[in-house]
Amino acid sequence: MNISAELSFYPFTDDFKPPVRDVIKHLEQQPGVDVRPNRISTQVFGSFDDVTAAIDATMRWSFERYDSCVFVTKIMNGDRSPKD
Repeated sequence: MNISAELSFYPFTDDFKPPVRDVIKHLEQQPGVDVRPNRISTQVFGSFDDVTAAIDATMRWSFERYDSCVFVTKIMNGDRSPKD
């Protein structure tokens, strides 16, 4: 089963851009997912197992790296990725 996820990351720091970029890079390194960042959030597409594993690994990594941060995630069934 394929799913589509939208992930927003909010680090509690004045200089928020570097942590956001780091989280996107980490997410892009996860296997089996199509990652599409935009100005508001990052969209992740792939199989249920790959997407949830990628989000889990990225959240764990960021919680260990940054003192305080919040993730907001929306997940829906089906591949809703834009077709290039």
